[in-house]
Amino acid sequence: MARKRVSYYYDNDVGSFSYGPNHPMKPFRMRMTHHLVASYGMLDKMQVLRPRRADPIQMAAFHTDEYVDFLSKVTPETAEELTGKGQRYLLTELDNPAFEGLFEFCSLYAGGSLDAAERINDGSSDIAINWSGGLHHAKKREASGFCYVNDIVLCILELLRTFPRVLYIDIDCHHGDGVEEAFYGTDRVLTLSFHKYGEYFPGTGALADRGRGKGLGYSINVPFKDGITDADFRDIFERTMRRVADWYRPSAIVLQCGADSLAGDKLGCLNISMEAHANCVQFVRALGTPLVLLGGGGYTVKNVARVWTFETACALGIQDDIPRDLPFNDYFEWFGPRYRLEVPCSNMDDLNKKDGYLEDVKVQVERHLRDLPFAPSVQMQEVPRQTVAQASGIRTGLEDEDESSLDLDAHIKQFVQRSKRRREIIAQRQQREMAYLQDLHVLSQEDTHPRPSRSLLNGHTPTNVSTLIDAKLAPVRALGYGDQRRFFGAPDGSQWDDSDDADADGDGDGDGDGDGDGEDEDAEMDVDDADDFAASRRSSIWGAGLVAAAA
Repeated sequence: MARKRVSYYYDNDVGSFSYGPNHPMKPFRMRMTHHLVASYGMLDKMQVLRPRRADPIQMAAFHTDEYVDFLSKVTPETAEELTGKGQRYLLTELDNPAFEGLFEFCSLYAGGSLDAAERINDGSSDIAINWSGGLHHAKKREASGFCYVNDIVLCILELLRTFPRVLYIDIDCHHGDGVEEAFYGTDRVLTLSFHKYGEYFPGTGALADRGRGKGLGYSINVPFKDGITDADFRDIFERTMRRVADWYRPSAIVLQCGADSLAGDKLGCLNISMEAHANCVQFVRALGTPLVLLGGGGYTVKNVARVWTFETACALGIQDDIPRDLPFNDYFEWFGPRYRLEVPCSNMDDLNKKDGYLEDVKVQVERHLRDLPFAPSVQMQEVPRQTVAQASGIRTGLEDEDESSLDLDAHIKQFVQRSKRRREIIAQRQQREMAYLQDLHVLSQEDTHPRPSRSLLNGHTPTNVSTLIDAKLAPVRALGYGDQRRFFGAPDGSQWDDSDDADADGDGDGDGDGDGDGEDEDAEMDVDDADDFAASRRSSIWGAGLVAAAA
């Protein structure tokens, strides 16, 4: 079997969160899976990476800003107030509790799926694995079915930046309603779901649900009843996949490997063994298309760890080389009493064979596949070298470093240093601007250019409009802009001589009106005229200031 370049994303913190003591979803299963993978010696055969945490801007690529903001603020104490007593965001609090560290948990598993997509986009890996992802029920503005952030939609959106068509395959026991809803109206993503249908959560995924508008025919649902067996599951999966791969020709594939479709799951009701479940991974891997493997449901934690460990071996192509007796690991006692890498089928009844139900499903699926349009053409544009988050400066700039040596504490320290330096640069720029404005103010306050009186009715101030204009234009002339008086009412090239204005009549009274009383007749103007004149002078003053500032 051809060797593939495999990237494996894991953060030990993801297994530290808890939905609650009585909740069936146990993030602890990711830690069990990782330790079992490590005990088989698989980590040396692939590139093990610590994912970056997804930030709110990345989450808002699909979810609304209000919902992302809610996730970042909600705590067990504030949940009732922020949800309006369960009327928004967390509509089913029993399924989606507001536990401690909720937003950090979401950022961890969503960040792993985004990093996996980026790894596929840049061609660094053929297969990227994030077992903590695959939470396919989350909607655009609300949580659903133990899922808060739909990392699958975010992953596919990232892949669409590079690949024209993406195939999404869901083998979880529950229908992937959140992903189907997100891409129900587009032909760039084909969603293919194999799931239990009937009186079962979420109640969607009927055969007749095939998309709408431009996406009509690009949503394919294969609904089962309780107890489908390995042989029937393999047959319908491989037959459907061959047709989809031949006609749709996906450029990249996202496979959600929900483990609640295994036999014996606490919430599942299918009867599939570990080998039949992993056969899906082997079949898709053989297509040679870039592949992202994600987790999903699975509520019998020891079986979840078993199947995802075996499917990791399938991604590496060594599933026939690993022993079925489990090696010792930190959680060895959880796998009793057999301590083997296996999940056998049970003896539950297969309701799919009654009344020819499964044969009818196969016939209808075949008819839908015959109507499936050929691979849609997509006009691709040049892909930006940076994501929106990177271009916005949200990232720390550490993505250029070797991801295998990522250290969160070092990243935080460097991010703080970068932020501090950015603030210092902004402060220096503001200081330079303030210094320039102060220089302009000092020039305008020099004794050679006295400021006018605040009141035009006060006749003892010997300042006129010409003096004011000279004061305001002094810094402009200093910068070499020449005489700009023509913009303020003075004729171009005219010379203002105010030296004799104070006593132009020569009678010695200093008022220039020739009556010898020492009182300027112009100072006796009425208040309304004075206000008009003041407004015109202020307009001239403001205009001069603008020219100086622009200079």
